Amino acid sequence: MDLNVPVHGPVAKAVAALDPRIGDITGEIVANILDENPRLREDLDLVDLLSASVEANVTTAVHVIGHGIPIERVEAPPAAAEYARRLAQRDIPIRLLIRAYRLGQAVFTRWCYNELVAHVPDRDTALAAGQALNQSAFVYIDQVTEYVVTTYTREREQWLRYADAARAEQVRSLLEGGAEVDVRAAEAALGHPLHGTHLGLVAWIGDAGPGGEGSALARVELVARRVAERLAACGPPLVIPRDESSARAWLPLRSPVRLVPESFDDVLAGRGRGIRLAVGEPSPGVEGFRRTIREAERARTVAVAAGLAGRPVTLFGRIAPVALMAADLTGTREWVARTLGPLAADDDQNARLRETLHEFLASRGSYLETAKRLTLHKNTVLYRVHKAEEVRGRPVGDDRLEVELALFACRWLGPSVLSAPAPSGGTPHRR
Repeated sequence: MDLNVPVHGPVAKAVAALDPRIGDITGEIVANILDENPRLREDLDLVDLLSASVEANVTTAVHVIGHGIPIERVEAPPAAAEYARRLAQRDIPIRLLIRAYRLGQAVFTRWCYNELVAHVPDRDTALAAGQALNQSAFVYIDQVTEYVVTTYTREREQWLRYADAARAEQVRSLLEGGAEVDVRAAEAALGHPLHGTHLGLVAWIGDAGPGGEGSALARVELVARRVAERLAACGPPLVIPRDESSARAWLPLRSPVRLVPESFDDVLAGRGRGIRLAVGEPSPGVEGFRRTIREAERARTVAVAAGLAGRPVTLFGRIAPVALMAADLTGTREWVARTLGPLAADDDQNARLRETLHEFLASRGSYLETAKRLTLHKNTVLYRVHKAEEVRGRPVGDDRLEVELALFACRWLGPSVLSAPAPSGGTPHRR
């Protein structure tokens, strides 16, 4: 990037000072984007991709401006291009993509100005360097924005060709509610009944793993059909892609069914390996069509928050309270820390104590039953329960319901709601 010789040194020095602060700059930009677009918070994997895109752009800008790299050699980072594609696939307006870059530019240049003030005492030189830096940041953002907008537009056109736009639009209209639904017209457009009982699920690629050959979306659709067969649905599922590796599906049922995770074991074998499912509760009619998929989406939020430790199948009916907690992970983490104290630490020792205490409370305080469930000696259970109370700092009986709920959240949401481990040096409790 062409900078005058007198100002290149100060600019390079100021930008170089940002290198160890890239994480902080990224965090501030992402927070600003999410504050303006709270809808994005609902999709944790999209938030992760946003963070990767911002970090890659900040890193690239630091190197491009700091080393004076010609703009014609600059391309958008891969994470930035992928984020643009995902927004196109999710039907998120392009203006939000462009706005994100403007917000990022504002934060980045402010950090740069602060470093200029700190490193360039001469006012005239600092002013000239600031103008040059502002121009460089603008040129970089302009170049990358043009690239990602083109990427978004191409992906959107391709996505609309691939997806059945009419069905997707009809489903979107149904889920948004509002005007009275013409059930017959909607059924004709969807090729799917709306008057019966619906079971909503979200399927996505959690791990390519064995059996991962073939189109990711084709594998997801295959699993949805297998689930329909496994539950004896009265027709094929309605499958609507969310993006290239996940889909929503509605199964038409003759009557409500009792769901257990084991019902899906054979479905996720073979080509289904590596696919994860989030399942709502069976519900009737048009409102049931909406409700069951909302529940499935909330269950997916829990599954994604749990990360790799999560189960392949997450049933909303089993984790409804946690699904509500997952909507505010920061608040839940703070509440879990207040409720469990040091017992909420993310380490193996406290994990054993939490699991034992969880089973103890679930078995209504029976040491013998807990020992059977965990295949432990009764004395080991007795020790762990007492140790858990000692670590927590107060008896479980003081607020048993809150403790049970906090342990339930830890079990399902894992590191997302746990506290940082305490510094080493304490007395281990490995029993």
